[in-house]
Parts: sequence; structure tokens; C-alpha cells
Amino acid sequence: MRYKSEIRVAMHEDVMVDINEMEFNPIGKLDARTSPEVLAKARKLYEQESLNIKLKALREKYGVRQTDVANFSQTAVSKLERRKDMRISTLIDYIESLGMGLEISALPTGSGEKREVLLRV
Repeated sequence: MRYKSEIRVAMHEDVMVDINEMEFNPIGKLDARTSPEVLAKARKLYEQESLNIKLKALREKYGVRQTDVANFSQTAVSKLERRKDMRISTLIDYIESLGMGLEISALPTGSGEKREVLLRV
């Protein structure tokens, strides 16, 4: 069984924001005639870059300036939001500094099975 990942950010326990559903999806606009191999490579690149865009968009959505992110300097926030990869612990620190929680789940692909929560902080 294959899984895809899901990252959810919680402002409070009762309010969840799925950063995968934020309004940036260039992959969805690719021509249907594109080969599966090219689409797979494009999707991987998109996923690497989209986390950066989504972190910045999430911060801005809640009106938090880079200089207002606790435990990070403005320069560190700028660099973090441009990273292609980061440790989960760094992501947790960043999200918590925005006053939010983080949930990481595994989702079975191609079936109706329930998602499995891997981490909730």
C-alpha cells in the first residue's frame, strides 16, 4: 500500500488549515497530454517548492511579520521560508512560533482507508 503525506496546521484544536489546499497549484494546470514521467518530476519539484510558498502564505494569512516570529530572527525566517528541505523539528519550532500546532499524517493512495496520524504537536 502506498501513502502520500499530508501536513495540517492547527490554530486551535477545533480549527485546522490544510496547507496542501491553499491556492497555489500550477501542477493542476499542466496539459493532460504530458507524459506521466514528466508529470511525476514536475510534481516532485512542485512539492519541494510549495512548502516554502505555503509557509510564507500561512504566516501572512494570519498577519504575522517576519520580525514578529518568536525564536527566529527576520533573516532566519526569510531563509527558512526559502528552504527546499528542512528538519521536522525546525518546522515544528516555526509553526509553534506562529502560535499554531502541526499534524503530519500518512494517507493511503488509491483507497478509501483512513489517514494515519504520525505526529501531532
